[in-house]
This record gives sequence, structure tokens and C-alpha cells, in this order.
Amino acid sequence: MEIEMKDRIKALRKAVRLSQAKFAARIAISKSYIAEVETGNKIMNERLIRLIITEFNVDDNWIRTGKGSMFREGVNIYVAEAMGMFQRLAPPLQESTVKFIEEMLKLNEHIKTPSE
Repeated sequence: MEIEMKDRIKALRKAVRLSQAKFAARIAISKSYIAEVETGNKIMNERLIRLIITEFNVDDNWIRTGKGSMFREGVNIYVAEAMGMFQRLAPPLQESTVKFIEEMLKLNEHIKTPSE
């Protein structure tokens, strides 16, 4: 049984842990439009589907048919969420964020996990 588009959109929104308002803001539409999509009263047009695929690293086949994995191969939910947040930062903040992550990776090299 194929999962309907409205249910896939809702499942994706819940997977990325966003409210309807925050999900809608990420793809530049209104909260009410997403609510209408999730109830089956509106349909997603091609432009919105492409935005969702790009913004959330969603697998094209999954969003259109419900078959396969929700996210593109090699993408996990945390990476998808972090990339979306990073892309919304102003360029100077993106640069600072990259530097911060580089410093965190240096610290990480000195931390031993219990299995090591």
C-alpha cells in the first residue's frame, strides 16, 4: 500500500523534528499551506517538491512514490538538519561555524572513548 504524499510530508516533518511553522519557513511557504497539505486539502507542486528535496536532502523517489529511503543515500537525519540550519546562516556566521567545528574536531582527537 502506497503512502500518500500528505503522509510522506508529515512523516518527513516529524523526522526532522520541525513544527509546521518551522518546516514551512524552511521552504518559504505559510504554515497554513503545510497544514492543508498534511490534511490532504492541498497538493505539493513541483517547485515545492524540489525545495523539499534540496532543503532536507530527501530522496527524490521517496518523496514522489514513498518507495526507498526518506533521505538520500549517505545522509542521516542529523546531517540533513544541520545542513539546513547552516544554509540559513549569513556568510560570516557560516565561516565562524566552520572554524568552530574545526576546533571541536581538534578537541575530539584528544578525547578517548570507553571502547578505545
